[in-house]
Amino acid sequence: MTTAITRENLLTLEAYAKIRKDFRVQVMAHKKTRKVPLGENIMLIFEDALTIRYQIQEMLHVERIFQETEIVHELETYTPLIPDGQNWKATMMIEYPDPAVRAEKLATLVGVEDKVWVKIAGHAPVFAIADEDLERENSEKTSSVHFLRFELTPEMIQALQQGAAISMGVDHPAYQATVDAVAADVRASLLTDLTIA
Repeated sequence: MTTAITRENLLTLEAYAKIRKDFRVQVMAHKKTRKVPLGENIMLIFEDALTIRYQIQEMLHVERIFQETEIVHELETYTPLIPDGQNWKATMMIEYPDPAVRAEKLATLVGVEDKVWVKIAGHAPVFAIADEDLERENSEKTSSVHFLRFELTPEMIQALQQGAAISMGVDHPAYQATVDAVAADVRASLLTDLTIA
């Protein structure tokens, strides 16, 4: 579990510009152990303090944000995506390269964000709590990006710490996919998000 991100430990635009290239390399390497593809068109990217710090620093850099109120707004927007020790938080990307196909598929995938699950061996699946920040779909289509939270019980966390496997999937009428066991490096990375209950 890494520490929270506060206003005080964000870098200034100038300081970030100096380390940006190296920091990006570090974060991209880290993200490789935080991604789980569910089938060909859905990717889960599990967020943590490092990925969210990068997101915030990039937003400040790209938008040239240096006003205090705007910096605080970015913190308030992104820090809720950091897991709290009892859960996993993920950005779900629905990816179809062709815009016409994407529009067509998003219309068939309404509610898909509520059908994503993680399962710790020996326990019932945990379905995502989706988009707590804002509504990301309507009756016609879903969004291509969703934010998911998976709440784990102390028993699940204990089982993980004792070596239980993690499986994940999507169970939606228009899209099904299952990962029977996430890769060892991903499992190890996800374990760092959890604290002993």
